[in-house]
Amino acid sequence: MTVSQTPSPDVSQLPCGAAADPSAGSGRLRAGRNEWLLVFFTALTNLADAITRVALPLLAHHLTRSPGLIAAVGVLLMLPWLVTALHVGVLADRVNRRALMLVAETVRLGSAAVLFAAVAAGLAGLALIYVVALVLGVAEVVALTSGASIIPAAVPRARWVQASTRITAMESLWNSFLGAPVGGLLVAVGFLAAFGTTGVIYAAGMVMLALLAGNFRPQRAGEGQGQAGGRRRSVHGEIRDGLGFLLSHRLLRTMAALIGVLAGTWSAWLALLPAYAAAPGPLRLSPQQYGLLLTCLGAGGLLGTILVRPINALLGRRWSMFADIVGSFALVAAPAVLPAAKGSAPLVGAAALVAGLGGTMWTVNSRVIIQSLVPDEMLGRFNAASQMIGWGTAPVAAALAGVLAQFAGYHVAFGFFAVICLLIVVPFLRVVTGGALAKTEGPQSRQTASLNAESAP
Repeated sequence: MTVSQTPSPDVSQLPCGAAADPSAGSGRLRAGRNEWLLVFFTALTNLADAITRVALPLLAHHLTRSPGLIAAVGVLLMLPWLVTALHVGVLADRVNRRALMLVAETVRLGSAAVLFAAVAAGLAGLALIYVVALVLGVAEVVALTSGASIIPAAVPRARWVQASTRITAMESLWNSFLGAPVGGLLVAVGFLAAFGTTGVIYAAGMVMLALLAGNFRPQRAGEGQGQAGGRRRSVHGEIRDGLGFLLSHRLLRTMAALIGVLAGTWSAWLALLPAYAAAPGPLRLSPQQYGLLLTCLGAGGLLGTILVRPINALLGRRWSMFADIVGSFALVAAPAVLPAAKGSAPLVGAAALVAGLGGTMWTVNSRVIIQSLVPDEMLGRFNAASQMIGWGTAPVAAALAGVLAQFAGYHVAFGFFAVICLLIVVPFLRVVTGGALAKTEGPQSRQTASLNAESAP
């Protein structure tokens, strides 16, 4: 039975603030507005994130030429995924998820203001850059964990694929395709322009979140019914729940492990790129050209949002996701084998285009798989556990890439991660099978199952 065939429930009776049946007029209007607000919010914040991710390493590049010290910016931006994700996941399953996203936006706005003031006063040093990178990394964990968990409460299941595709399109369009060159242009104007612009954009994102309608506070099964004496489990107990759910599901735990390798590969590439590509590095690119190189990654991602549905229909979800492994290999293999000279930049950009395409294929499909298999009451903890395993490798990979580049050169650093990408082909083919993915495409939604349970005698 599809969601549209169930009786139209009162929104207040839906679990975890789930979106109302799209056939109900007021529920449909509110769900449609929520969907577009999330899309616009994603566009705004990803533009600001992109500008910051271009400007912050380039600011460090102005202070040092050491690949290791510059790569440390990328390490600190991703380190919170390794050390804070699990606790943030518990928080996302206890507290209003929109409120958490608002807190994250406020912290991002404050960080942009601090950078703006420091640059204006001539006080921006490596220590401050590292602290701000770490703070922004924590804010990202809170924002993305809460944002990934809020979709089922804001959008009906029938719109999950469409909403996830639109949100992924905005991430690709504004984080890399437009955001990276805009960041490069703003840095060319001045760091004050870059950090001032990000502050304004984060403030606009807060307005988008404030306009969301609905109840985004997670409600546990049996809450308000006196289960377990009304007592809440300990934080560590809930962390074990999230990890246990992930580790007990073969497909989900394998996907998390695979994305750990892929995210680590991307993190290594991004950590090395400022020193490798921006002048006076081997590719000797200007800030504008550096931004355009990053745009190739976003262009591929944007192309992926257009092609994901037809490729899924033509080849199936399995091979659509496999494209991410192919693209990630190309991303690091190109600078590993090409001459370290400016003439290699177009081919490095072409490899980034392929990687962006594959990354979108994985992202859209994995979001739908997770939303289909994970109960809403556990989405925060599950997403945090999955992202800790998946993205927790990013700071380690970025640090390793910096060390390898420092002592063995760029070819060795990029080549190491290319070999790692090849090694994950076997576990992907063995576990991410058509049969395993078919089990995620059944018509029964969590919302429908909950409604049926409520109506059962």
